Amino acid sequence: MDLSLVFGLCFGIGMVLFGNKLEHGLIKDLSGGPAAIIVFGGTFGAVAVQYPPDVLRNMKKWLIKMFKSHNTNPKALIEEIVDLATRARREGILGLEKLAPNVSDPFLARALIMAIDGADSNAIRDTMEITMAQEEEEGETAGKAFEAAGGYAPTVGIIGAVLGLIQVMKNLTDIDAVGAGIATAFIATIYGVGFANLIAMPLGGRIKLRAVEERMMKEMLLQGVLAIQEGTNPKLVRDRLSSYLKDHERKAGDTPG
Repeated sequence: MDLSLVFGLCFGIGMVLFGNKLEHGLIKDLSGGPAAIIVFGGTFGAVAVQYPPDVLRNMKKWLIKMFKSHNTNPKALIEEIVDLATRARREGILGLEKLAPNVSDPFLARALIMAIDGADSNAIRDTMEITMAQEEEEGETAGKAFEAAGGYAPTVGIIGAVLGLIQVMKNLTDIDAVGAGIATAFIATIYGVGFANLIAMPLGGRIKLRAVEERMMKEMLLQGVLAIQEGTNPKLVRDRLSSYLKDHERKAGDTPG
């Protein structure tokens, strides 16, 4: 599980609830079944109108992916590629035939198998870049869909509040019920604004960021396979691929020389 994402969500929601407690509010004051149905149901419906079913499926896929631990280790992948380059220099690229299906990354395996099968560098690049573009586009669109949900939710929350106020206005003779009814009506607004700004829009931005990171990682793997195909010296392969590392990844320890 991605603990930083869980921490951010829990911290943001927790601070809102803590502030509510400091204002002498109770958690039960923020509970409202009808408000939740209006806000979340209405927001989902709006997103479903804007985006086709395949995008909604991608939203679910990327949401699950975001809560899983991001275990990809770029430095370990670089060392794996360097080991493959060393063997290819010693035995020829056909010497990687048995190793290719068992490498740690499916994208790397596919590109490596293409190289072993004799595809030229342009064919490998063209094919794999189509895959990279499709996957990045899926993440970008899923992120935009979550951001769209964040845009709709506050407005749907206002609709819920107005619907609640309509019911209050029908019973103005009971002053005690009027106060309670107005408080209940605004729960929908809280749900809409809270969901948009604490969950939907931040998740959308993070999904788009993850899509870009995965695109860069695949670009690194593709460059590694092309270098292996060219018979590049393993040390030069390491130097070339290390340029894809982030500053903190480089500072975590020197790559083995």
